[in-house]
Amino acid sequence: MNDMRTSLKSWGEELKDVHLPRWHELPDIDLYMDQVITLVEKYLSPLITTEKHTLLTSSMVNNYVKQGLIPAPKKKRYNQKHLAFLIAITLLKQVLTIPEIKQGILFQGAVVGIREAYDLFVSEQEKALKVVVCQALEEEPIGTFSEPIPTELLAAKAATLSFATKMLSEKVIELEQLYLKKMER
Repeated sequence: MNDMRTSLKSWGEELKDVHLPRWHELPDIDLYMDQVITLVEKYLSPLITTEKHTLLTSSMVNNYVKQGLIPAPKKKRYNQKHLAFLIAITLLKQVLTIPEIKQGILFQGAVVGIREAYDLFVSEQEKALKVVVCQALEEEPIGTFSEPIPTELLAAKAATLSFATKMLSEKVIELEQLYLKKMER
């Protein structure tokens, strides 16, 4: 059981300093599909293990364009807006359906604008990660809903917390399985 706790703390330490890029940190140049996929994987690989999930493929991107989740590329080139959408979609699809994601993106974009909505989303995701990191490290928990949240931001806050707690649940279950296998030997 001690090994499990140690492994969980180690995982928490790995996530402690995760930083998701803000809009102004995304490349300000047009990119080709393979570059976009590489960047999204680089940004999100600390959060989503690629052994279990394919983070992003060209087929996924093409489907998102067809479904109206992201704008079509111009001359097969993608920009900051595409990257921001793909980062958010890749994280959100871990806990929401594509139609729910589309509705949320449309709503948030209409309320505060795409850039602000993206920056708000990644900021909330980092806060949610801090909540589960505190659990993993057995530190004093930080409040996630301790202050009133404007209704128009509640869905984004809840979705980011859902993703973070899903990560924690999956990690604990993985460690429990390893612990049980050790006990069987």
